[in-house]
Amino acid sequence: MINSSLKELGAALAEKRISSVELATLLIERIEALNPTLNAFITVDREKTLAMARDADRRLGAGLAGPLTGIPLAHKDIFCSEGWLTTCGSKMLANFASPYDAHVVQLMKAAGLVTLGKTNMDEFAMGSSNETSFYGPVKNPWDNTRVPGGSSGGSAAAVAARLTPAATGTDTGGSIRQPAALCGLTGVKPTYGVVSRYGMIAFASSLDQGGPMAKSAEDCALLLSAMSGFDPRDSTSLDRPAEDYRRDLEKPLAGLKIGLPREFFAAGMAADVREAVDEALAEYRRQGAVTVEVSLPSSGLSVPAYYVIAPAEASSNLSRFDGVRYGYRAPEYTDLADMYCKTRAQGFGAEVKRRILIGTYVLSHGYYDAYYLQAQKIRRLIANDFVQAFRHCDIIMGPTTPSTAFALGAKSDDPVEMYLSDIYTIAVNLAGLPGMSIPCGFGGEGGKLPVGLQLIGNYFDEARMLGVAHRYQLATDWHKRMPEEA
Repeated sequence: MINSSLKELGAALAEKRISSVELATLLIERIEALNPTLNAFITVDREKTLAMARDADRRLGAGLAGPLTGIPLAHKDIFCSEGWLTTCGSKMLANFASPYDAHVVQLMKAAGLVTLGKTNMDEFAMGSSNETSFYGPVKNPWDNTRVPGGSSGGSAAAVAARLTPAATGTDTGGSIRQPAALCGLTGVKPTYGVVSRYGMIAFASSLDQGGPMAKSAEDCALLLSAMSGFDPRDSTSLDRPAEDYRRDLEKPLAGLKIGLPREFFAAGMAADVREAVDEALAEYRRQGAVTVEVSLPSSGLSVPAYYVIAPAEASSNLSRFDGVRYGYRAPEYTDLADMYCKTRAQGFGAEVKRRILIGTYVLSHGYYDAYYLQAQKIRRLIANDFVQAFRHCDIIMGPTTPSTAFALGAKSDDPVEMYLSDIYTIAVNLAGLPGMSIPCGFGGEGGKLPVGLQLIGNYFDEARMLGVAHRYQLATDWHKRMPEEA
């Protein structure tokens, strides 16, 4: 049961082969057994979960169920969830119980999904390894000495270890796709504006986007159909008709043009990653797709541009955490200014402070034009590169990460080396495009660490992107593999 797809779980619930309460209980017991090692969950509340499961069983019994009713789901702890602690992996919000639901959480509840808990994450989504969390690092289920990726590392580890069949994540520079690749699952970052950011605690507002993480593209298509849609409370939410992202799942690949950016296949990619990606591309060719070389000449500037724009937006967004209204407040201070200083010094971790300092610097008088505006110009060049590339292909593919999962602590003392972990993913966020990662093989020591293939679609082309991923997964079983420890 724990390795079943969402479609299979939905059928089992509808046919009364298992109840939602039984399924939730099974997974809660797995969490209780494995989470002390993995540290994938920050908050679990058995009573809240089982109450939702009982309500789902009533809906199932009354014939009022949808395809997701009664299926358990975990939320990244960046999504506000009414009555649940919503910490963002930070001491600053360690005691914050949200009084309302994020739009994504509302939609998932309306679809009948049952909340299992809140997953661990890099503090305020700032990190590529899930090592900056106030609650400690998450361990990769494939090798507990390695990182699961970040910032949605808790969600990725939880799905990979089969503690939950699916989870929500957020992607600002690769934070869904990178951990999906390192943990051997499927993760989708939609077009910017497709999923509401209301109630999703902001890191970089022009880059953040929520999305699903699950075992397969079919599962993610089902989840994305439920979690997307216009929300008037989010000024960046796009008013578009609702979509069924499953519509292209059965579409054959014959004639599909796959663009391979020459910049993605240059030096820097590990040999084991290259081998797995090449074999995945060979499978696509066997199914009738053709590959063409494209170029993204400005992609090499994506990391420096991102680490100007994202910290600038973060320095503004995180100014609200000052000890006045909610969250952590320093226990001792002399006046208001002293309270601000001590609260932020004690409440934020090192990586968050680093990014606030960088962001404040690049926005300051005399540096705004030299750094921030230049980064925004580069952002436009990156987006234009994708526009040109899509004139020659239907979808773009390449590696999700330059290597398999690295050891815990291996890059903690070198922020620049850590930032380069997202070298293949950041450009997608800067351009606002949809992207996803799917498992395509194994590498690393002993060939036991997952490798991810990245798919990048044109704007609002999520259905085709998911269909292309699904056809690959029908022919392979990488997405069905699970860690031995699990």
